[in-house]
Amino acid sequence: MILETEIKFLSGIGPKRAEILKKELGISTFKDMLYTFPYRYIDRTKFYKITEITEDLPYIQFKGKIIRFETPRNKRMAAYAADDSGNEIQLVFFKGIKWIVNKFKANTEYVFFGKPNVFNGKINIIHPEIETVSDENSKINSNIQAVYSSTERLRDNFLGTKAFNRFQSNLLTIAYHKIDETLPEYIISQYKLIALKDALLNIHFPQSPELLQRAEYRLKFEELFYIQLSLLSQRLNRLQKSNGFVFSKIGDNFNNFYNNNLGFELTNAQKRVIKEIRNDFKSGKQMNRLLQGDVGSGKTLVALICMLIAIDNGFQTCIMAPTEILANQHYQTVNDFLNGIDIEVRLLTGSTKKSERKLLDDDLMSGKINILIGTHALIEDTVQFHNLGFVVIDEQHRFGVEQRAKLRSKNRIAPHVLVMTATPIPRTLSMTLYGDLDISIIDELPPGRKNVKTFHLLENRRLQLFGFMRKQIMAGRQIYVVYPLIRESEKMDYKNLEDGYFAITQAFPAPEYVTCVVHGKMKAAEKDFAMNYFASGKAHILVATSVIEVGVNVPNASIMVIESAERFGLSQLHQLRGRVGRGAEQSYCFLMSDVKLTTEARKRLQLMVRTNNGFEIAEEDLKLRGPGDIEGTQQSGLPFNLKISNLAKDGKLLGYVRNIASAILNEDNLLELKKNSLLRKILDKDFKKTIDYSDIS
Repeated sequence: MILETEIKFLSGIGPKRAEILKKELGISTFKDMLYTFPYRYIDRTKFYKITEITEDLPYIQFKGKIIRFETPRNKRMAAYAADDSGNEIQLVFFKGIKWIVNKFKANTEYVFFGKPNVFNGKINIIHPEIETVSDENSKINSNIQAVYSSTERLRDNFLGTKAFNRFQSNLLTIAYHKIDETLPEYIISQYKLIALKDALLNIHFPQSPELLQRAEYRLKFEELFYIQLSLLSQRLNRLQKSNGFVFSKIGDNFNNFYNNNLGFELTNAQKRVIKEIRNDFKSGKQMNRLLQGDVGSGKTLVALICMLIAIDNGFQTCIMAPTEILANQHYQTVNDFLNGIDIEVRLLTGSTKKSERKLLDDDLMSGKINILIGTHALIEDTVQFHNLGFVVIDEQHRFGVEQRAKLRSKNRIAPHVLVMTATPIPRTLSMTLYGDLDISIIDELPPGRKNVKTFHLLENRRLQLFGFMRKQIMAGRQIYVVYPLIRESEKMDYKNLEDGYFAITQAFPAPEYVTCVVHGKMKAAEKDFAMNYFASGKAHILVATSVIEVGVNVPNASIMVIESAERFGLSQLHQLRGRVGRGAEQSYCFLMSDVKLTTEARKRLQLMVRTNNGFEIAEEDLKLRGPGDIEGTQQSGLPFNLKISNLAKDGKLLGYVRNIASAILNEDNLLELKKNSLLRKILDKDFKKTIDYSDIS
């Protein structure tokens, strides 16, 4: 219980600092402090001579004495330290000057630690850490020094790395022998893990590089193991308690469509996914399946074929899309596919007229409507189905959990749910975000689909690009030009849409060329009009922000120009590129950027030029940017707060511990065996507040 003690009672903290730590880092208890891990380490084994210190060195340390203080001026004070060779180095302080002068005495030996800088041709160290030699040799210490994340407010209150080292030392001194184990002995023994208390000691004060490595492994193992145990336990619970509709037969609608309307061969990936979904339909358990597929891979067709199975078994189906544009697109696509087949398809969006709504509501309740396609309007209380058996949710991350749950509750027995996303998700991330769902992947494009040719161009190639655009327009093609901003920002010099629209209309003047514009600040009706005007072929060029990232299908568009492409993340670039290449003609994507690029931005653009594979791009996106923004919009959907693991780097370990968790649950699905009592206790205590995503997709 000592770890539940409020942090203000730890020596050196008190109420004021405790309030700051809680606000800045969420540290409220001893446990919170102990589980605030370093983000890097510095080797403190080497002591430099002052003559060896150069500006290009990282952090260094040396032993010496302060020989004099300068009189403070302009909120700045300098002190001079010398080592036993007699050479001097300047130490510069901007804060806490009075404390520095009173605390540290001349002609006393100290250990100085900091980053060398150069000013007026001379080496100095700004705000070095200063310890007495006795402090440096204290017993709970390490030659590998932990460095902790900080904020400006923490630094202003002297709560930097040195303070954290002191807090962790004080905490481990009193708590080390009272830290309870959190994994059963058989797991620790079987997988050769060090004890939790030793892992926590060595993560903060590594006694050797090998013990630091073992401490990191133990803590990552435990963190990922409990996440997977929780997710798999939720999934098992859902499968055991959730009865689902049984779709046992393949009927006339399916056969009619497959034999007469399809007109081409499905890819092997599409066939495999349909088989996986059919197995779920026949299992008697409610299906919750995530369907991943790259842009243009044929997810909507797979969903439609599975909807026909539901209809043949006497059930209604629906598709929920995040925007009216995408809902309209699905409505048009489904109607085109079902041409000549007696299936009633209707559309429901915010734009549906009241008079149409009354008729629609009646037909839905009577069972006349087989497929309802719409936006979040589908979840309104007035929308009541006769017998909803299968739900398709497109671009799932754009709907809140409660919205999806509401759609699921449209029937007494939960309908089967298929969640579709056009953003390929790396396996490591999908096992954490959707580890309690079943996952299907369409990982090949339909035959005959040409890869989009991608080029990275600088400003000096713009006239050449304009010439190519004119040739494409003369050949009957259409063009997207996408900008990251609507108006010019004082802080950002990226190409903005207003200036871009003016430049495009100058280079492509009316009436010979027609240009329309779309951005997120426009009213829905204005946006839809412009989009439809372009989709109908009446406009040659669409100037837009990334609002067109999802939900535009114009097969005649063959060029995507992305201005200030360095401003976009990889998944967003990939989504935008997916707006072209939807017809039979060769399509092109041009990534325009400034000459000056960060190393990361250059890597992103080079990867886009090199590959069209969405899954490869998603893996790289995870490595470059972490899981926070992997789906193109800020992904707050990570259901777990990872304190030490990194999904980009620890994928192999994640898969390993998932298999371990799965084996444990296969043997003891309720964790009732005595050897698993600690696992049950930890799950109930630390994971019971976690939302059960498995039940609501």
